[in-house]
Amino acid sequence: MADGGRAAQARALLQQCLHARLQVRPAEGDAAAQWVEIRRGLVIYVCFFKGADTDLLPKMANTLLNVKLSETESGKRVSILELPGDVLIIPQATLGGRAKGRSVQYHSNCGKEEGFALYSQFVSLCEEAVAASSKCAEAGVAVLHGTYGNRQVLQLDTNGPYTHLIEF
Repeated sequence: MADGGRAAQARALLQQCLHARLQVRPAEGDAAAQWVEIRRGLVIYVCFFKGADTDLLPKMANTLLNVKLSETESGKRVSILELPGDVLIIPQATLGGRAKGRSVQYHSNCGKEEGFALYSQFVSLCEEAVAASSKCAEAGVAVLHGTYGNRQVLQLDTNGPYTHLIEF
């Protein structure tokens, strides 16, 4: 998706799932860990790079929610909105890493505050798109998300490592 002449502003990794469970807050003292959970659907890992701006977000949300990756019972490929299926959005700064020697560096990632703002707005746009779909509303589709800036535990059941990387 990123034009050949310009650097990518964001990277997303899409993964189909049968079930996913994400820890959004670790256990602290007497408080149990908090989790979000989706049924069959799509996990979207997202990372924003330096230079990313809010103009990019509507295109990202539209592309990621409408790309035909999910398979129906008949084998036809449809978007997550057409399936319909749940969506789990996970901030993933490591998608911006580049190997340098034996280490990985993340110099191209945007700053934390900027990344948090972009991530929050991206999540809102995805929630709005799913809410606007009558098929998704009828099926009770959920759009859940991880906590920006925290390490999170993910449990994922999938019907194959059917992952796709898309740059914007």
